This record gives sequence, C-alpha cells and structure tokens, in this order.
Amino acid sequence: MVFIGDKVVFQCLSAQEFRHIVRIAGKDIPGTKKTIIGISQVKGMGYNFAKSILDILKINPNSNVGFLTESQVEEIEKAMRNPSSVNIPSWFLNRRKDIDSGSDLHLITSDIDFNVRNDIEREKGMSSWRGFRHTYGLKVRGQRTRTTGRKGGAVGVRKGGKVLPAGAPAEGAAAPAATTAAPAAASADKGAAAPAATAKGAAPPAKDTKAPPAKPAAEKKAK
Repeated sequence: MVFIGDKVVFQCLSAQEFRHIVRIAGKDIPGTKKTIIGISQVKGMGYNFAKSILDILKINPNSNVGFLTESQVEEIEKAMRNPSSVNIPSWFLNRRKDIDSGSDLHLITSDIDFNVRNDIEREKGMSSWRGFRHTYGLKVRGQRTRTTGRKGGAVGVRKGGKVLPAGAPAEGAAAPAATTAAPAAASADKGAAAPAATAKGAAPPAKDTKAPPAKPAAEKKAK
C-alpha cells in the first residue's frame, strides 16, 4: 500500500521485490524505514534536504526504502552528490565557494571529515588566529573559556580547614619557629654525647656490683 497525495494505491509486490537492506551512498539502510527517514540517515543529508530531493524526483517520501528500484536509488545518489543537477538552490548546500575549486558543493559521508581536517591543517600552516586556537586545543568561535571547556583535573578550594576567630594568629605562622628550635636542641644534645660514647678505647660502663644484704645473726641461731 502506497500513499500518493490523498489517494491510496495498492501494489502487489512479491517478497523478492522487497529488499530488507538498501545501500545508498555507502550507507546500509533497513528496508522497513520510510524513504525520507532512510535518506536523512546519510551523513550530510538533513530531513529538509532529503524531502526536497524526493519532491524533485517525484518519489513518495512515506513509502518504504525496500520498495525503491535500482534506478531510483541511482537517481537519489546522483542528486545527493550533485544537487545543482536537479535545480536545488545554492543556499541549501553545505560547502559554498570551495577554496580549491571556487564552486558551490554539497559534501556527504566521509568527504565532510576529510575537508574539515584539511581546513584545520591549512589554518595551522598559515599561522592564523584560528590555527593557533586549534593547535592549543582551545575554542575557536569566541566561546567562553573561563568556566567551560576545561581539561585535566578539577580546580577548586581545599576543604577541611578550620575557621579561626578574628585576630588569632594562623597555625602556619607560629608552628615553624617551634618545630625548628626542637630539632636544633636535640641535635646539640646528641652531638655532645655521641663523641664520648663512640670514642675508640673508652671503657664500657661498670656493672652494678653491690653485695647482697647479710642476714641477721638472730635468724642464724634460731635455725
């Protein structure tokens, strides 16, 4: 069943004539999708552009892609690659006044990525302002960069510090003086005692040789 305007036309198509996968401009499109939706899935083809092509070629946009014939697919691909051949206005194209050819073009599929990459490399090579922005990975079209477009770790205020009352000295100001004095005193004491203990030939400290207390005589006689 195909809709043509306000009329409904029934087509008796066999299962062999319906294709489940249709390849248009290198894109595999399911045959169950509407023609206008299937064409707009090709990169570089929008909904309005697809509708204008189908209107010029007089193809029903609401029919399924699987019912397209080989000749219709070829006409669609030709119109997609060269829209000026089917009298589509130049303001509808996505590559006007190409820098190499000077003509109005419409890019689809991988041609878009290829030309964008070449444009960026050309800007970098000519050392333009846009080229510098591309080189350093910054935004090119004048967007805000103070709060957006950041890369790397998070930047913020350190949390966990104590709030001191007004007029109280900071902890970091008095602590270094006290901590530096203590190691100096400890090192001085160690420096004075260490030579005496580590000197060669010095006698080791004497052991405690105190004699045990003697038992009283009265206890001896009782035994």
